[in-house]
Amino acid sequence: MFKLAHISDVHLGPLPRLSIQELFSKRITGFVNWHRNRRKHLFGSTLDLLLDDIRAHQADHLAVTGDLVNLASGIEIRAAAAWLRALGDPAETSVVPGNHDAYVPGAYEKSMRAWYDYVRGDLAPAQWQEDRHIFPYLRVRGKVAIVGCSTAVATPPFAASGFFGARQARDTVNMLRAAGEAGLFRVVMIHHPPIRGATTFYKRMIGIRRFAAVISTGGAELVLHGHTHLNTLHWLRGQVQPVPVVGIASASQGPGSIKPAAAYNLFSIDGSPGAWQLSGERFSLNRAGDAVIPESVDIFAP
Repeated sequence: MFKLAHISDVHLGPLPRLSIQELFSKRITGFVNWHRNRRKHLFGSTLDLLLDDIRAHQADHLAVTGDLVNLASGIEIRAAAAWLRALGDPAETSVVPGNHDAYVPGAYEKSMRAWYDYVRGDLAPAQWQEDRHIFPYLRVRGKVAIVGCSTAVATPPFAASGFFGARQARDTVNMLRAAGEAGLFRVVMIHHPPIRGATTFYKRMIGIRRFAAVISTGGAELVLHGHTHLNTLHWLRGQVQPVPVVGIASASQGPGSIKPAAAYNLFSIDGSPGAWQLSGERFSLNRAGDAVIPESVDIFAP
């Protein structure tokens, strides 16, 4: 049995001191939003509690579906790189970027360069290359194929949308088909929810129909996303049967907010092609904010 833990929207804090030049951009809106809203509810200790619990459950792999930082300043990107290194072996943690990781033009490239060991496929070059597409990537762990996709793009102020383009769609289909032919359980990681109506218009994913076609054509057994800071379950049409699309609360969300407290999903994957067995448990921060407890027996149960 393979155990896969899923967290998202880490939003490592607190915010560093930024120069006037750094704030003279879209970052000023995020800076104000952080100090008015996010800093009241996002706590680093909460993230530590989740990670300790994941370790206690002996997860084989950790999937992080984006938004490691807040404003994608250089200091934040380097701090996130140090946080990733502290998690352990890059082979045991897979990351895809979120909109906050590409907050302003140029931030995406800086983030991917700094976090490259966690966002590159098994056959990718060992060193970052400026002119090379990273996504989608493929990592094979036991009987599981992890396919990482990116929707992270810089957007104007007051927008947080993502983009899934034709080139990435074609490559993802080919990757999923090859993984299926190899008899692997296919997990797709993406930041924005690939579900119409799952979030507001200005936070939506552009390319939802394209992504749905990828899943129905290429095949997959599980899709993981973040972005909404909500614990959600949707379904997309698959080649043989519907594919679960699972979202998760922010890994740094403290109690007392309108959004659910921090949580992680733990998936157990077993079986073989045509007879895969998938179950998922959710573990959430308690009301006191000092422990992580099981929220439900099976997140796929009605």
